This record gives sequence, structure tokens and C-alpha cells, in this order.
Amino acid sequence: MFSPGSSDTCADAGGDDTSASDESDPPAAGWPATHPILDLAEFQFLEDQLDSPLIARTFAGDFAKLWGMRYEGLAAAVERRDAAAALDAVLSLRTSSTMLGGLRLALLARGLEENIRNGDLRDAQPLLDAIADCGQRTVQELKNSYVLRND
Repeated sequence: MFSPGSSDTCADAGGDDTSASDESDPPAAGWPATHPILDLAEFQFLEDQLDSPLIARTFAGDFAKLWGMRYEGLAAAVERRDAAAALDAVLSLRTSSTMLGGLRLALLARGLEENIRNGDLRDAQPLLDAIADCGQRTVQELKNSYVLRND
């Protein structure tokens, strides 16, 4: 979904930005690369729904601060083949990413959720790698945007 508020936009949207399909996205996760890392229109929707930009920005700040722990918990659950813990972690990641406009990360989380629900944790590493990279990029986009620029 492209919107005027999105960053790292889809290459086929007619722009010169090729970063959306850069080589850092692994082949198994290439399909989300057409979606922005951060869609600010989605974040603005959260601000409107909460009727408080401060609460929305606090949520985004907490997301950024907790990213490392969140990812490590997800990766550990997948590594131990704990489907219940992995599903809990990936659903939390998917929901929070969607809320703050991290569309690509939410799509990657959805892909991992499908793997988990299908009992396919052994082949989850490419998606975990993509989630790790995309999560870092999402946090950086939040910091570079007005959302967390002054934090």
C-alpha cells in the first residue's frame, strides 16, 4: 500500500527509489520488499485513533527501545521449536508493527506466523533474518522521521 506519507516506497510506483527492492531482502522474503518500511499515514491514523500524538509517539519509542529484546525472544522461541511462544511473539510483533505503520515488518511477521501455524519452524531462519534486518530498518525509519526525531 503506497501513501504519500510512506518511506522507502515501492519501486514500481514510478519513483527512482530502488531501496525497496534492495539486495538486503532475502529471496524467501522478497515479496514484502514492494511495501514501505514505514508508512507515516498509518502512524498518523494511530495518532488520530488515540486522539493523542504523544501517546502514539510513546508507543513508537517503546517499540524502538524494545526491538532487540522483542526479536531475541521471537528468535529463541523459534530456535527451541516452541510454537506457542513463537506464535505469541510473532502476533505481538505483527500487531505492533501494523499499528505504527511498519508495513513491511508486519508482512514478514505474517509470513512467519503462517510458518508457525503450519508447524514449519525448521525453515524459518530466512524469515527470521529478514525480520531482524527489517526491524532494525523500521526502528531507524522511526528515528529519522518526525515520529522519534527528537527522542
